[in-house]
Amino acid sequence: MAESQNTLAVEVRTEFGKGAARRVRRADKIPGVLYGHGGEPRHLTLPGHETMLLIRQSNAVVELAFEGESHLALVKDVQRDPIRRLIEHVDFIAVRQGEQVEVDVPVHVTGEPFPGTVALQETTSVLVSAEATHIPESLDVSVEGLEEGAVIHATDLTLPSGVKLIDDESNIIIVSITVPRGEVDDDAEAEAGEATEGGE
Repeated sequence: MAESQNTLAVEVRTEFGKGAARRVRRADKIPGVLYGHGGEPRHLTLPGHETMLLIRQSNAVVELAFEGESHLALVKDVQRDPIRRLIEHVDFIAVRQGEQVEVDVPVHVTGEPFPGTVALQETTSVLVSAEATHIPESLDVSVEGLEEGAVIHATDLTLPSGVKLIDDESNIIIVSITVPRGEVDDDAEAEAGEATEGGE
């Protein structure tokens, strides 16, 4: 859970455009922007190393400290260089203690299904409503011992207290249990062979 917030000392950015952003990155810092609560977007310069450490988890909540104030914020979007994977820009959404927010939470599959079957994860995250400071880092779903044909929907997930599934997500399939195609074909060929031999 994101129960404790980490403080990030940031600076207000007054220069914009690609050239200004490049200068920020050359100084080992990261350009960012804070949106929300009806106010004007606040363009920020973030410390590079500290920012990378704080936003490694999904839906990180941090305290942005600037101009003598602190602002609770949720990491909404992280833009990375497609090749070097370095962070190029971070979008934050302002939140308040106790405020409900909608976020995508990763789903992790645990356990092993019945021997001879495989678990196909069809959805890797679900949209939930949660208190801004109590967002689960992930949701676990067990497939231990499940047999072919078993299906786990989003409504089957065990959600922490105060976390609710968004209605549109209710019918989404998270995991289905099936037999690998090759094994099905092998079994069918074996049965066909037995039938042929019996006919002879």
